[in-house]
Amino acid sequence: MPEIQLRPKEAASIVNALAGGVVPHTGLQHITVGRSYETKAIVESLNNVSSGNSEVRFWIGNFGSGKSFMLQLIEALAIKTNFVVSTIDFTPETRLYSNDGKAQAVYSKIVNNLITQTDQDGDALPTILDQWIERVMSQVVEERQVDFDALSKPENQALVRNKIIETTRSFSAVGGFEFGQAVAKYYEGYANDNPELQRQALRWLKGEYTARTDALRDLGIREIINDQNYYDMLKNLCSLFVSLEYRGFVINLDEAINLYKIAQRQPREKNYEKILSIYNDCLQGGADNLFINFGGTKQFLEDEQRGLFSYQALKSRLSGSRFETGEMRDLSQPVIFLKPLSQEEIFTLLSKLKTIFEQHHNVTINCTEKNIVHFMEGHLNRPGADEFLTPREVIRDFLQLLSLQRQNPDITIDELLEKVFGGKTKDSQQDT
Repeated sequence: MPEIQLRPKEAASIVNALAGGVVPHTGLQHITVGRSYETKAIVESLNNVSSGNSEVRFWIGNFGSGKSFMLQLIEALAIKTNFVVSTIDFTPETRLYSNDGKAQAVYSKIVNNLITQTDQDGDALPTILDQWIERVMSQVVEERQVDFDALSKPENQALVRNKIIETTRSFSAVGGFEFGQAVAKYYEGYANDNPELQRQALRWLKGEYTARTDALRDLGIREIINDQNYYDMLKNLCSLFVSLEYRGFVINLDEAINLYKIAQRQPREKNYEKILSIYNDCLQGGADNLFINFGGTKQFLEDEQRGLFSYQALKSRLSGSRFETGEMRDLSQPVIFLKPLSQEEIFTLLSKLKTIFEQHHNVTINCTEKNIVHFMEGHLNRPGADEFLTPREVIRDFLQLLSLQRQNPDITIDELLEKVFGGKTKDSQQDT
């Protein structure tokens, strides 16, 4: 069995998350197998985005095939290399295009889930703003030869506020002025110990105002973030992050099947049109340092009645290379199909999980390599396994097997496997 060194919190996160059918937020490096090509492609994309370019990727696979895992891996690699990251799921209440606040809700979810290398618990925006404002204050001190302690004076606060507006006006996206006004209001609350003003400014920056009159009353800002301008505001946020020397902004949008499930054709196509608009903007130089990833099923992509391929302009951009084969993959394309793990890779993964499970529970499970092979054979020999078996299902069943043996030590792994799959491993047959 493999030797794995990990912290107790990582072991708990891995075991508890995978047993519940979800991807752990920490410790992914310990369970990443069979994704070396994809990992290389992610690293290349992150380097490309860091140099000022933008990319859009689609990670496509069946339910339980590893789409969410890949997005979490992107998150982990991006965080490690000093990007700001947000990972969210589409739901029936969120859209990329709408007129009833569902697109604004996507923006709010993205901003409320921001994480950085030093703030990985979510809602990192206040910390980022504090860092940015302190940098602007330092610039004012240097440029105006003002003592740092004197910045609290009203006339010097005005210097900082003007510097904030000047800097945000240089952001290339539409809405930079209003964006700067909100950041300036946050600074005023910061400088004058007014947490209520800071809270209101954060509400604006998080897209939580639904009426212009409320924003005008609270902040003196005539515009709000809405269904129409939220993408521009994401680009303004990205510019702010980069000005603070983050390498860029990574946005992961999982469960894109929820866009496919929009019942009416016109709103569904409007959402696909928005994807096209974002795709074109990123690839044509309209956005800087932005990396957007979609996680979806083959149905979401290829269904020509309701999927992305029903929108001809997207089909022409996202169709795969005719020269690509199962052995030769072009991972520079916008669409990456997630290949199933090989039997050898599944064996390696389950062996790692057994070690992690033992470390988490501080036990020794008498589960041999041949037990793992027996478990795999039992799964792979089931009718329809080639088509329907997913890593998620295999992992959950394996952890349940280990959990049963841990709680019922008088029952062996062999006996548990025989109850479910029948037969015995070669080891047990030789012993009898």
